[in-house]
Amino acid sequence: MPNPWTGVGNPYAREEVLERLHATLDRGEPIIVAGAGTGISAKFIEQGGADLLIIYNSGRFRMSGHGSTAGLMAYGDANAVAMEIGEYEVLPTVKEIPVICGVHASDPRRRIWHHLLKVKDMGFSGINNFPTHSIVDGLFRQVLEETGMSVQHEIDMVDLAQKQGIDLFTIVYVASPEEARMMAEAGADAIIAHVGCTIGGSIGVTEATCTLEEAASRTQRIIEAARQVRKDILFLSHGGPICTPSDAAYINEHTDTVGFVGASSLERMGIEESLIHLTQEFKQIPCPAAQRRSC
Repeated sequence: MPNPWTGVGNPYAREEVLERLHATLDRGEPIIVAGAGTGISAKFIEQGGADLLIIYNSGRFRMSGHGSTAGLMAYGDANAVAMEIGEYEVLPTVKEIPVICGVHASDPRRRIWHHLLKVKDMGFSGINNFPTHSIVDGLFRQVLEETGMSVQHEIDMVDLAQKQGIDLFTIVYVASPEEARMMAEAGADAIIAHVGCTIGGSIGVTEATCTLEEAASRTQRIIEAARQVRKDILFLSHGGPICTPSDAAYINEHTDTVGFVGASSLERMGIEESLIHLTQEFKQIPCPAAQRRSC
């Protein structure tokens, strides 16, 4: 069946998203991907020149003042939240930028092939594996793996999107070289090296992270593992100590990444600082009537 979206702009077919991203690189620019939890965030991130938007269920919690890790918890239906943000807030607001839907692939209540068809029908141009169990470790990760909620579901989702003609661009998180290799085999278009929860701001981590040098080393190991399978993958960085433009620049300069994915570091931190400073400026305006009352 021919793809009804080909050549009509937003939403885009998979090849069209790839063409746009490679055009960015051909201009000598990095690929910048941003999470958007609200329509107004999406609107102005697009105006800032981001290449892709990803709708995470964590964006709903993040923009409500809670830690992004809430998106991994049972505080809501992750797939329903992402679809709702897309349908009512982001997709009606943006104009040209491709929008990617976060999909919780291990949700045992859904037939993922059916959910991907709904994602496509909604007007998303691609999928991302969030919430991802790849960033869960220790005993709880073992429990997830042994009880049927493994990362393998996320890999299978990418394979499904690539091989069943659903025609969705796939940009995925991995936290280890082994996961990178498996995602490369499944056909992922872009791989994001996830090095942990973002530091900084009011709800970022403080000690549960790594150094920037360690982040670069981990990122490059992920890249090299995936490249043993395929050479055509786009590699991006995310998380941990990579939270400012200079941090992302460091990773690009010390690894083979071609860009950065920011959620807290773009959407949340930008709002936190600007609102603090703007409110402080308003509090400094002159108020002669108040001064007369104190006399």
